[in-house]
Amino acid sequence: MENMLFWLVIFVSGWTLSDGSETEPDFTWHLSRLPRVVSERTVRLASPTFQADAGVVMTRVCGIECQEELPAPSLSQLEDSLSFETVFENGTRTLTRVKVQDLVPEPTRNSSMKGPRPRRRRRQVYGTDSRFSILDKRFLTNFPFNTAVKLSTGCSGALVSPTHVLTAAHCVHDGKDYIKGSKKLRVGVLKMRNKGGRKKRKGSKRSRREAEGGGRSHSGQEHPQESATRRRGKGSRRGPRVTQGSPSFQWTRVKSTHIPKGWARGESGDPALDYDYALLELKRAHKQQHMELGVSPTIAKLPGGRIHFSGFDNDRDDQLVYRFCSVSEESNDLLYQYCDAEAGSIGSGIYLRLKEPGKKTWKRKIIAVYSGHQWVDVHGVQKDYNVAVRITPLKYAQICLWIHGNAANCAYG
Repeated sequence: MENMLFWLVIFVSGWTLSDGSETEPDFTWHLSRLPRVVSERTVRLASPTFQADAGVVMTRVCGIECQEELPAPSLSQLEDSLSFETVFENGTRTLTRVKVQDLVPEPTRNSSMKGPRPRRRRRQVYGTDSRFSILDKRFLTNFPFNTAVKLSTGCSGALVSPTHVLTAAHCVHDGKDYIKGSKKLRVGVLKMRNKGGRKKRKGSKRSRREAEGGGRSHSGQEHPQESATRRRGKGSRRGPRVTQGSPSFQWTRVKSTHIPKGWARGESGDPALDYDYALLELKRAHKQQHMELGVSPTIAKLPGGRIHFSGFDNDRDDQLVYRFCSVSEESNDLLYQYCDAEAGSIGSGIYLRLKEPGKKTWKRKIIAVYSGHQWVDVHGVQKDYNVAVRITPLKYAQICLWIHGNAANCAYG
């Protein structure tokens, strides 16, 4: 029954819903000119100690009404928050100061909340668990589910380029220091073993060839797993057999990590939830299909008001878990929702499926990063939500700068 329901969800998730009016909703990706985030200067910082504990908990978050009452940040404040730290695999660290150009002020988001709501218990799964474990290889090894990855620190992430993973900043940094284990950070892509496949002995020539591209990579086409599975199916003469169809992670070391200064405040202040995102650069290109970034639209532009994301929830034994839900509230930088999710899914890329401009085709893009459970102030009362950090035009420009190394390729989004 659950499998039939999952198939139904997959097929109807792209359908648009009409509110009964004569004008159909415009569920289209609209490309617009972005502000420019330009690197100004980079300085060397002292190496971090990598001693912070994982699982940072923010004691108080400025809620929806609180954010509406705050004055708009000045240009210098934005530039300070969008400046970023980069930590490299050898433990060295730099700080890059940025300048923001061509900035158009964003209108304040109005909360959709009109009155008090009943309090919910502090849980990440609310009522009936509506998550789906992705066990069928037809889904697990194909887009969009194969863009989800697992971090060695226990979080999830999303492939946004052949060499980059988007995740939550607190998966690697608690706002003061980098967490234990993040110095040798790795990213795992879930693969399915073919019948007769064997685990390769470490150091063998075949293993090295596969690590460089052969057995570990995808061609980037719609269904690339078949060819990779056929190559692995030839097997090796050594190593234990793996059960047919059993999933396993293939791990890649992280070359560098970028974190906005709005989160990595060090001793100068508390981290801001609005900047709870980070970009990891991998040592090797995975050549697997990735999901592009998109600027987060308003709730009214979400088909059915819903968002989607997949991650490795820590109560499902390394299973990839998919869920969707409606967004309850929004602010300029955050989405408030009750998607069922456990801690391991933090860092997952939240995505939408909208029409491409001038075409009949639909395309999925990542529009937010799942940050986890938070208590926030609502009408003077503490309420709990699962919260996601929106990819605003400025954040899109910053992440684009991290991916491409310059602002020239980041004019539109």
